[in-house]
Amino acid sequence: MAKHLADHRKPSSGSRVKQFLRLSRSPRETWRVTRDGSSAARVVQFLRIARGRSV
Repeated sequence: MAKHLADHRKPSSGSRVKQFLRLSRSPRETWRVTRDGSSAARVVQFLRIARGRSV
């Protein structure tokens, strides 16, 4: 039995992989948020509260 026409797939050119690698290598300044030194203290306080410890 032959395969259905929808089951015959053309070989990919690799363009999706190329675009993924291009995006992963490029710097993403728009995703990075610069924060001052106080954010580290806030993380420590959050983790302390999450663990159930009080002052």
